[in-house]
Amino acid sequence: MAKSSSSHRWVREHETDPYVKLAKRSGFRSRSAFKLMEINTRDGLLRQGMKVIDLGAAPGGWSQVAAEAVVPMGQVIAVDLLPMAPIPGVTVVEGDFSAAHTVQRVMELLGNSKLDLILSDLAPNLSGIRSIDQPRIMALGDGVYRFAEQALKHGGDLLIKLFHGDGFEAFIQCMGKSFKSLYVRKPGASRDRSNEVYLVGRSFRH
Repeated sequence: MAKSSSSHRWVREHETDPYVKLAKRSGFRSRSAFKLMEINTRDGLLRQGMKVIDLGAAPGGWSQVAAEAVVPMGQVIAVDLLPMAPIPGVTVVEGDFSAAHTVQRVMELLGNSKLDLILSDLAPNLSGIRSIDQPRIMALGDGVYRFAEQALKHGGDLLIKLFHGDGFEAFIQCMGKSFKSLYVRKPGASRDRSNEVYLVGRSFRH
């Protein structure tokens, strides 16, 4: 019953959400596009000519924002397990970003150079049971961090979504050792009741 009630609440919120309506009017595939736009306005992550990857990209809202900022001089790669409709200026790779063959494909697309920026709005399918969900969330975060160790250039940046809970502080400490600067952002487009935050790591120290 609780799950059904939660589902009904989500549907009501989605139908009345101003960011959902704005995304439709603006041609963005998801409301989360506005989260990236707000963070980018504050932190200046996206610049023309950059090599950028969007992990867990589907349906493509973040990839749209990235492409508008860095293409045509730059490159945007979108990776997701789910199929994704094409986006102008974006190369879509269907697969698990943590799999060796996916990493190899990404490096081939980069011409064996490395990334200027990694974007991750990844989240697992949530059960609503924190003791189950939080370890899954942190495992994804660890996977993104390991990907960064392989593919992010020295001096590059990382933007990753996480949720407050067990393992969060330890993850921040780990990132703090690997990036010159680290910031926690809560964009206005995040729902008030959500405990999601975004970590911005600047200047990767390989």
